[in-house]
Amino acid sequence: MKISERSDGVTIECRVTPRASRSAVKGVRDGVLLVALNAPPLEGRANEALIEFLADLLDVPKSRICIMSGEHSRNKVVFVKGLSSREVCSIIEK
Repeated sequence: MKISERSDGVTIECRVTPRASRSAVKGVRDGVLLVALNAPPLEGRANEALIEFLADLLDVPKSRICIMSGEHSRNKVVFVKGLSSREVCSIIEK
């Protein structure tokens, strides 16, 4: 998985599929985390849903997650403050 470790957290490359029947991790393709979201891609709702979903999945507050790039794209780079790449990988693999 394309996770880059930084001194203060990690960045994760994601590909989002909006308007899914439910939000879920759909796997990893070419190192990119595939995430289905039940929110539409309108007015930033899918971005908000992605942050909420990752916060629940990784058990961190929403305030520690931000979208660094790709706010208007399905391909996004998300920053998670305070976690290591090992922690993120072990949570996502479960």
